[in-house]
Amino acid sequence: MVKWDKKLVVLGGNLKGSSDRIMVHCVDLETQTWSVLETSGNVPIARSGHSATLFGSKILMFGGENSSRNLLNDLHVLDLETLTWDVVEARLTPPAPRFDHTTAVHAETYLLVFGGCSHSTFFSDLHVLDFRTMEWSQPQIQGDLVTPRAGHAGITIDENWYIVGGGDNKNGCPETMVLNMSKLSWLALTSVKQREPLASEGISISLATIDQEKYLVAFGGYNGRYNNEVFIMRPKPRDSSRPKIFQSPAAAAAAASVTAAYALAKTEKLDLARIEDGVSKRKEEKQSQSNGAIELEAMREEKAKLELTLPEVKGENSKLREEISKVNNTHAELFKELQSVQGQLIAERSRCFKLEAQIAEIQKLLESMQSIENEVQLLREQKSALEKQMEAASSVQRQGSGRVWRWIAGSPGVAASP
Repeated sequence: MVKWDKKLVVLGGNLKGSSDRIMVHCVDLETQTWSVLETSGNVPIARSGHSATLFGSKILMFGGENSSRNLLNDLHVLDLETLTWDVVEARLTPPAPRFDHTTAVHAETYLLVFGGCSHSTFFSDLHVLDFRTMEWSQPQIQGDLVTPRAGHAGITIDENWYIVGGGDNKNGCPETMVLNMSKLSWLALTSVKQREPLASEGISISLATIDQEKYLVAFGGYNGRYNNEVFIMRPKPRDSSRPKIFQSPAAAAAAASVTAAYALAKTEKLDLARIEDGVSKRKEEKQSQSNGAIELEAMREEKAKLELTLPEVKGENSKLREEISKVNNTHAELFKELQSVQGQLIAERSRCFKLEAQIAEIQKLLESMQSIENEVQLLREQKSALEKQMEAASSVQRQGSGRVWRWIAGSPGVAASP
């Protein structure tokens, strides 16, 4: 759901028996009435688990899964003024197909895609689409570690992108994270227990402004049970980080003493009070320089410690590279095995189809043989009846011929018929 002007626009979602193309609903906040927006153009297929982000008077929709549970990573844009859809074509490697992720627009130049999941994997990656070059990239991220999650909620305030909730179907994500979109750096703001409502999948978040103060409002979600709690947080701006040397009181005192000494050197007429003041300031300068030297020595020691740990870190990085290489090799081998198994499966399916066709032909032959056997049996019965008739006729013929021969021979007891 996206708020635009005085309307709430709702894109897609699951509904049995709905259209195979995505539906767009709208509620007018002034009249409190719902309506269906008739859209045109390259209307995307129906889906759920996608993301929708407002960009001026347009909505950018990414990813999700369709009614057949096929994962998507396509990007579409809906012009809310003309209600026309269009496909966004981009170069290089897009994010992997996913659903239940979040997206945000930064500086009207970049589209950011974070997290989500496939049917077997949960993501914590960040992808960026540059509208100027229309190229996807996966930049290097700094800051705190982000756990993989899906079903989380996100909202932007200036250059900060706040991420709340989500999970991996086993555990909820308890950290509320914020991404500085300019520096591409993550920061964990707060954390709760994994069974707390804030660590829920399907949670929603919105922004409210009260007395010129901005508040994040989180609601609902599921983490083993459905929640209806409302949580509010007021984001606090962080102080810009500066090197310690510029925040050191000793360094500030040293700068003040140098300024004072320079001013004294330029003074032509000095009285005793100013000389004493200069001496005092020089003492302070020496003290501050001493403090600065101590801090410098501490920094050198810290640098030496870091240099000592550098080989160890390089060794760990080398091991990680080797492990990554092994994992990549294993992945390549598994992929080859998968392709081989898929090829064998295709061959087996082809054999099964051929066998099914042969079985169907044999069944037809068996059915025809049954009819032939019935005809043979009928012919046998007819033959048997005919043989009986012929045998009876032969018997009658033999009896008649015997009488004739006896009459010709004059056999006694045989008289001619009158």
